[in-house]
Amino acid sequence: MQKKEPYASQKELSKRVVHYSDVPLLKLAPGANGHIVPAANITLSFVTVEPNIYVPTHHHEAEQLIIVIDGACDATVEGKLYPLKKGDVLIIPSNVEHAVYVSDKGLKSIEVFSPPREDLVAKLKKALSS
Repeated sequence: MQKKEPYASQKELSKRVVHYSDVPLLKLAPGANGHIVPAANITLSFVTVEPNIYVPTHHHEAEQLIIVIDGACDATVEGKLYPLKKGDVLIIPSNVEHAVYVSDKGLKSIEVFSPPREDLVAKLKKALSS
């Protein structure tokens, strides 16, 4: 297939392309670490959670999508359990209480937040300035 567009320059690439493993690994909660990639209107997080971890009930302004990449968990949303496995996507509305019980397999997920999670962005900025 013939491509008619030119490739982006290195400068253009560095503005738009992030390899998440080049972003500092941040401790998000006990037993949970993530690579945070911020954008103007969303925050993306590549999360790894150790087996048998409980992420306590919390809520935030941002709507959240949890995309399970590997492992399994039971998520609670508004007091109901939602069993999640590889390939599942959980939608958590803004300001709704939720928690996660990670299975003995651990959990790898991609999490999307809109509007951006300013607390996560601040944590990333602090790590980058250290």
